[in-house]
Amino acid sequence: MHLHILGICGTFMGGIAALAREAGHRVTGCDANVYPPMSDQLRSLGIELIEGFGADQLALKPDAGAAYTSGPQWLAENVLFGRHVLAVAGTHGKTTTTSMLAWILEQAGLEPGFLVGGVPLNFGVSARLGGGRFFVIEADEYDTALFDKRSKFVHYRPRTAILNNLEHDHADIFPDLAAIETQFHHLVRTVPASGRLVVNARDEALQRVLQRGCWSEVQRFGPKREEPGALRARGEPHAFDVLRGSLKIGRVEWALLGEHNQLNALAAIAAAEHAGVAPDAAAAALATFQNVRRRLELRGEAGGVKVYDDFAHHPTAMRTTIDGLRRKVGAARILAVFEPRSNTMKLGTMKAQLPWALEDADLAFGLQGDWGWSVKEALAPLGAKAATADTVDALVAAIARAARPGDQVVCMSNGGFGGIHAKLLAALQGNG
Repeated sequence: MHLHILGICGTFMGGIAALAREAGHRVTGCDANVYPPMSDQLRSLGIELIEGFGADQLALKPDAGAAYTSGPQWLAENVLFGRHVLAVAGTHGKTTTTSMLAWILEQAGLEPGFLVGGVPLNFGVSARLGGGRFFVIEADEYDTALFDKRSKFVHYRPRTAILNNLEHDHADIFPDLAAIETQFHHLVRTVPASGRLVVNARDEALQRVLQRGCWSEVQRFGPKREEPGALRARGEPHAFDVLRGSLKIGRVEWALLGEHNQLNALAAIAAAEHAGVAPDAAAAALATFQNVRRRLELRGEAGGVKVYDDFAHHPTAMRTTIDGLRRKVGAARILAVFEPRSNTMKLGTMKAQLPWALEDADLAFGLQGDWGWSVKEALAPLGAKAATADTVDALVAAIARAARPGDQVVCMSNGGFGGIHAKLLAALQGNG
């Protein structure tokens, strides 16, 4: 069968393409922007990529009655059906937690299939069919397709579902947090009575979701204080005991930083337990977890300045990224660089949160695009710490002028950011 995938370089559709190719289908695809790492991964699989959209790619007219379906529906019918699906949902941490869970199951010898919205370094690919009965999937609440406005995750019918956290996001789709809570309620309704919900005990929005109806076992994680049955951590984020109530059931020692990753680990351990992996074994497996590409990924150093790439594109994620880098580099100066690329950020819905997101950086640089709102005005509360530019090249020049040896520059975007990392490293070359 020949599958032609629209928007193939998105992390989700690129994963679908990889799974279809592995299943023996001929796969081609197109996208408005073809950029790494997904473009590299797809080409390595022998998948033909076409820049731009056009009906001529299919050698047929758009109204010719060709069969079409959404990525989530194709996945549900051709890959997930009959398998034990472990789905990871939440505003933040989906990609990392999905990767952790897949790695735990892999280390336990379960050969899971997976589809991750990024490239886990342990696997080197974003998706695979796997050889076992388990399939781990990043479960996004964004709508399915132009012709199917349900959230993607309602197609997956998970037996195990992680609910990591819940904030207002995707403002182009959801008018408010309550609308997203409704979609999470729909997800909860798809989990069978014999299933397990792994729920962040700290998140009030998730508690409201469960109050609307839940008939599955609930495993809570991350309470601030001891709670019977709940999983919690004791210790620093890079080395901590896993407790169930007051009983130690495992220990995690790894290279990851930040309390958010500690919570992600607890969620993955709880979900893996539902698949039969003992918590101590799951915790031990995380010692060799290498994180995901574009999660504080060091892209290079020039002129004594280190340049990182990070996928953060929501104010909370941006603040978390900066906090994680601060814990890593101590008193070194941090220069935070961002572009409002997600649909939510382009709409300006989160602009008031930008100063809060960036306040822990020493300097902040924002790209002003045709958003319909002023990034400069949004960053005004940061005073002289903030600067903006209208183009990537102008932004690179401003950062290079401000940077000095020992600085840490983190570029945050859910896209290619106009190749800013390579341009910045080239501009910094003469600063040493």
